[in-house]
Amino acid sequence: MTRIIAWVLALLLTWGGGSQPGWAGLQDDRFDGNIFALYAGNGSLVPPRVSLKEALAVPARPAMLVYYLDDSRDCKVFASTVSQVQRFYGRAIDIIPISVDSLVPTEHPDPTDPRRYYRGRVPQVVLLGGKDGENHIILDEIGQVSLNHLDEVLANWFGITPRQPVQVSPQQFNEVNVELAPS
Repeated sequence: MTRIIAWVLALLLTWGGGSQPGWAGLQDDRFDGNIFALYAGNGSLVPPRVSLKEALAVPARPAMLVYYLDDSRDCKVFASTVSQVQRFYGRAIDIIPISVDSLVPTEHPDPTDPRRYYRGRVPQVVLLGGKDGENHIILDEIGQVSLNHLDEVLANWFGITPRQPVQVSPQQFNEVNVELAPS
């Protein structure tokens, strides 16, 4: 009898007990891990280099808050756009990804608290800065903000000519990673 039980247990363990395999997917709302490392090939964004408080101490240097969830399809797709912004402007701005799972609601958070700018939906991008020594909201958008739009806003902020608009779309180059490529 124990031999039969051992054989059945071995058989169940071999088949995995009927469980589904775990697959990372760009087009679903499952948790796969750090979306910036998985879908943008850029694990350097999380954790951020500076806190919002540190970034706001230098208003002449814009701070870009990126509110996201690791288990959101829209955020997975948007991760590659954030990575491209870092590629072009990473030395001139502070990019601060903030997982909304870590935000605890509070009444009247101060301006150095990321909860103050979050509007309840992801992905959300908030660009803060001020050439007059005060911090102002330069951009506050929810959803898939295009790389061209972010480039235009940042180029205007820095007083440079924006690059020619390029039609880009997320292109999967292996089972997990995505890059923005010309359409």
